[in-house]
Amino acid sequence: MQAGKPILYSYFRSSCSWRVRIALALKSIDYETIPVNLLKDGGQQFSKEFQALNPMKQVPALKIDGITIGQSLAIIEYLEETRPTPRLLPRDPKKRASVRMISDLIAGGIQPLQNLSILKEVGQEKQLAWAQKAISSGFNALEQILQSTAGKYCVGDEVSMADLCLVPQVANAERFKVDLTLYPTISRINKSLLALEAFQVSHPCRQPDTPPELRA
Repeated sequence: MQAGKPILYSYFRSSCSWRVRIALALKSIDYETIPVNLLKDGGQQFSKEFQALNPMKQVPALKIDGITIGQSLAIIEYLEETRPTPRLLPRDPKKRASVRMISDLIAGGIQPLQNLSILKEVGQEKQLAWAQKAISSGFNALEQILQSTAGKYCVGDEVSMADLCLVPQVANAERFKVDLTLYPTISRINKSLLALEAFQVSHPCRQPDTPPELRA
């Protein structure tokens, strides 16, 4: 492994890992991936080795500049502060607040409610209905907010941290068969973002640990 090369502990399907992969791609940061399979061996995130890296036993974790950071938004903000080009947080404080609001809405108000650990607690039979309700409830609010903040992307016409949160969450919504025709603004922005190279190379279907049957 190249000295000083950042190392991302990631799972191909983890939406939180995908957010960070998009940021790394947008900022042209070369990095090494160490896959952490959340299903294999009862969940590799529960191993002693990984717990030493991230006591929360979650992906992503990024080793960079001699430190290890967990929590996707904290990682993205660190990358923004140390490698500010291209900018993922707008200069304008009001727009910046909108970006953070949308990011937090998804990262704190939607994704954790339909996360693997919660679905296990809910039980097999109720998982789909639970996830659909959690995502739909959040998307109802998000669609309304985006109608006042969006340009081409979530906040105006520049890609921001909010967009890095949106695309993986829409992919989760599709996996859980949420009716996205109810969310035209979310769908339009998602389509525009998926046309960008950084969102394609970071996609779950193109990761080192993507199973062969899911590769594209």
